[in-house]
Amino acid sequence: MTLKDLAQELNVSTATISNAFNRPDQLSPALRERILKQAKQLGYSGPDAKARSLRTGRSRIIAVILAESLTYSLNDAVASEFLSGVAEVLDAHGHTLLLLPGRGHASQPPGSANIADGFIVYGLMPNNKLLDELPAQRNLVSVDFDIEGCPTVHIDDTAASYKIAQHALSHLPKRPAIINLRLTKEACNGRVTPEHTLLPPTSTISRARLEGFHAALQERAMDTEQVPLWNIEENTFEVCSPVIAEILDQPIEQRPDLLLCMSDRIALTALTLAEQRGIRVPEELRITGFDGIAEGQYRAPRLTTVRQDSGDKGRIAAQMILGRVPLAQQLLQTELLLGDTCP
Repeated sequence: MTLKDLAQELNVSTATISNAFNRPDQLSPALRERILKQAKQLGYSGPDAKARSLRTGRSRIIAVILAESLTYSLNDAVASEFLSGVAEVLDAHGHTLLLLPGRGHASQPPGSANIADGFIVYGLMPNNKLLDELPAQRNLVSVDFDIEGCPTVHIDDTAASYKIAQHALSHLPKRPAIINLRLTKEACNGRVTPEHTLLPPTSTISRARLEGFHAALQERAMDTEQVPLWNIEENTFEVCSPVIAEILDQPIEQRPDLLLCMSDRIALTALTLAEQRGIRVPEELRITGFDGIAEGQYRAPRLTTVRQDSGDKGRIAAQMILGRVPLAQQLLQTELLLGDTCP
């Protein structure tokens, strides 16, 4: 059965049948449900996607290129919230989501990105090799970093980290420390030393957040060169915990009394390990995070952090790539959440 046959059988136009399968927002839910139900009964499974793609030059597929592996991105609270925002918009407008992991991309079928109508590039450190292989004529939106000539969706990471550090430093600490994420060119899961090379600001938002922390410290006349800087290679409990254990297991006179953490996952790991060691938070150790994930707000003590709306980042990026909003630079607002870990 063809689309034309089905339209005649149901006494509707071929455009209405096409919209039922491809543009659900154009029909009432009741009409669409009736068409899909009767189409199934009559053995019509929908327009031929390959033929439509050849005819229109559009696949109705949007690819999200992830900086990390697929497993990591789906498990990470911030990345999964972002992907949920993207999927919400694509679902509403009859598009399909294709996920392309930046790590391990060599296992992807050659040219798999070419079927997408547009690309959203997301993550801490994009895979430049993969970006270079993308079709130049397709729209591209970047999230959390800049690609020359492309629209971006950002928060002001420097201003946000400055604001939370400024709050944390209102009670002047004796031994502050900073725990950052993916900050050095060399692999470093531990203390950053002069032998390490920091990635340039254009490569990672880690540098932008570090600059905010440093600005607040300098405002308090603290020498940033004397504030210990630690680096985490991956934003997971398993990778964070050995680094934070090393920090907390220092003699009490050397152990930090304030941890400025670049992510909530780092901060929550620090909080868990501090509790295991009987270190009182916030009396002996104050902790701040960044992201505002739900886990940090549901537990006690509640995490002091910066809330960014990652779902809204995804929705805006998807609306841009579908042409629903202009392709332009978007700077989203953040919110300081004052919890119990750094009152």
